[in-house]
Amino acid sequence: MELAYYADYAVRLVNTEEPARNKDTLTSVEAVRELFGSSQQAARRATDADVTRFRSVRTRLRAIFEAADTGDETLAVDLLNSLLLEFPVSPQISGHETRTSDGRPDWHMHLADHPSNATAGFAATASMGLAFHVTEYGPDRLGLCQAAPCRNAYLDTSTNRSRRYCSDRCATRANVAAYRARKRLESDRSAHTGRTAPASHDSTTPTDR
Repeated sequence: MELAYYADYAVRLVNTEEPARNKDTLTSVEAVRELFGSSQQAARRATDADVTRFRSVRTRLRAIFEAADTGDETLAVDLLNSLLLEFPVSPQISGHETRTSDGRPDWHMHLADHPSNATAGFAATASMGLAFHVTEYGPDRLGLCQAAPCRNAYLDTSTNRSRRYCSDRCATRANVAAYRARKRLESDRSAHTGRTAPASHDSTTPTDR
């Protein structure tokens, strides 16, 4: 498993809440377990108490994305470092359940956590994954969707640092809204020109033009 994959843990957790829409899907232990994806063994450790703990970590992760989104890279890194200190992991070489074409283990780095609870394990993995993403691409590659009211988090891996939206759906919605806004502006300008043209014609002499 590539270490970059773990950064998506942070995105998944942050996006369980949409503050502007007053929407929160992290309301049960089942929702917590779904965040682990294919890591079913880790998911089974989750209990009802992890719902509150996950929400606390989510708030701290969103603060990292918010700091990066506003250009405060130092704050983003400081906030991430505080999570790394609180939720450490042990990098290990692993070849479990993966094989190359010749049957040999496909050796790769794996983040082994030793958590006291499901939240600690998830937070450690998400924080380390985010740390690898930040050091590989830069803090400015952590973003929040610009398609209001959506403020979902995303990881920008584009070659020209051009990503502004969390999904194609939001990008399309934003483009449509911008197009309609331009059309309204053009219509307003046309209407304004049509109303003021006669008055301007009456009050301006040929020598004034």
